[in-house]
Amino acid sequence: MTSQPVDIRRTPPHLYIGLALTIIAWVLNWTLPGVRTHLMFFPLWLGYCLTVDGLIVLRKGHSPLTRSWKAYVGLYLVSAPAWWIFEAINLRTQNWEYVGRDLFTNLEYGLLASLSFSTVIPAVFGTAEMFSTFDFVRRIKPGWRLVPNRAVTTGFFVSGWLMLALMLIWPRYFFPFVWLSVYCIIAPVNVWLGHRSLGYSTAVGDWRPVFALWLGILICGFFWEMWNYFSYPKWVYHVPFVDFLHVFEMPILGYGGYIPFSLELFALYHLIIGLLRLPLSDFVQIGDNQNHPAL
Repeated sequence: MTSQPVDIRRTPPHLYIGLALTIIAWVLNWTLPGVRTHLMFFPLWLGYCLTVDGLIVLRKGHSPLTRSWKAYVGLYLVSAPAWWIFEAINLRTQNWEYVGRDLFTNLEYGLLASLSFSTVIPAVFGTAEMFSTFDFVRRIKPGWRLVPNRAVTTGFFVSGWLMLALMLIWPRYFFPFVWLSVYCIIAPVNVWLGHRSLGYSTAVGDWRPVFALWLGILICGFFWEMWNYFSYPKWVYHVPFVDFLHVFEMPILGYGGYIPFSLELFALYHLIIGLLRLPLSDFVQIGDNQNHPAL
């Protein structure tokens, strides 16, 4: 599969809608006085997601939304419960907190936060697919083969639970494992249950979907942190040992946590979709072999 030449004459309408939402919500979120981000976060990131999806259409002629709107909506439905897992872990690690949380009741906070969290997976997967259309990603040559056989999956599964236990027992020292343990636990389960797995690609040395995910989440991470900086309510970090050289609110080394986090989102998405047997869209369609698309 090759990307099509960009033709602005076939620009999808939802790209313009996305751009308008992004610009309007961005301006309002940074200029309105008082409490506003609880209302602006979702339209801001919905606009981002629609903009990126429209750019994918321009790059390749189709996109997650145009391939299956039901599967695209499913991204939002899966995203919120997936992120709540990390919020639950943060009750122990206390690596971030939300300034302004006290302004809402528990019910209000839960509903508004879930709406905001629903945009995480669509943003990351969409940005990853957009990167997958560029030649510098498509031309990455096959490399190390990581085959998800029984020994590998068992090793991942055991190490994941070990990392999770260390993190929960000594969160001050092992807090980085939050961004790796969940993937190591869930990825083998997906393989054992026959759900989609990055292992289908790495087994043949194709790491392009992995790199696309990494690039996608780093771009999303930049916008998460930038748009958060002048927001209210907003999140701030409390990270032991590396709380220096901040880029917006995030310590610069903290951006490294986004890289494995993208894999955790991938694994959680396919686990939930597989268990519920919900519509699934093919993301990051790279290469000619579509028998086992990685995303």
